[in-house]
Amino acid sequence: MASESGRERLIFALDMADDVEDILGWVRLLSDHVGMFKIGKEAFTCHGPSLVAKVRDAGGRIFLDLKYHDIPATVARASEAAVGLGVSMFNVHALGGVRMMKDTADAVTKRAEALAVARPVVLAVTVLTSLDGGDLADMGFDRSPGDLAVRLAGLAKKAGLDGVVASAHEVAPLRQSLGDGFIIVTPGIRSAASVHGDDQKRVQTAKDAVRSGADYVVVGRPIRTAGNPVEAARAITEEITEGLRLRRAGNDGGRKALP
Repeated sequence: MASESGRERLIFALDMADDVEDILGWVRLLSDHVGMFKIGKEAFTCHGPSLVAKVRDAGGRIFLDLKYHDIPATVARASEAAVGLGVSMFNVHALGGVRMMKDTADAVTKRAEALAVARPVVLAVTVLTSLDGGDLADMGFDRSPGDLAVRLAGLAKKAGLDGVVASAHEVAPLRQSLGDGFIIVTPGIRSAASVHGDDQKRVQTAKDAVRSGADYVVVGRPIRTAGNPVEAARAITEEITEGLRLRRAGNDGGRKALP
């Protein structure tokens, strides 16, 4: 789990297809104010692995958010490549199944040992924050987003992954079901000031997400669209710190203390 620093728990989403220098400008601007940078499909498709290297060279730790979802052998090989890129964290999709996740976990461990590098955290994506119960019903799922997230997270833990990506609305039941040693990363985080035109449906503030048990929060637009992005990042860091304080206070009632 991350340290008690709110900054270390804040991941800034580089969800943009801008010129590489513009992206690196965000890294330089925020490197002292966030703990990690998320590189997703948009930026990675436009700029490839070289972007990962450039962000690392600029001092940024990386969460590679490509949500691998394919047959087990293909995902395992892609995951080995992610280890070689030197990322701190990456994800696969839990709907790929237990075998896919287990083969990935095993491949990542072996590859990290072979390269003599730190093993990255491997997460499973549960239910996208853009989906609600109606969307799941349209796709044939007879579970609520929360029930499905807990089910998929249980499979990820069984397969040997380190944690999950899940909506803040699912954090409390996930923590209760899976314990304190399982990492929970929450996207769809918003500040008190809402972002217009938002396509996320299940969102929450950083304070509430961390108070409920989230280990890391991913924030993009609330920082990127702010008049002063550095101040916006600091404000969210303060929210995280307050959430940690409230979480610890709640744990004083007999629950296991934060690691």
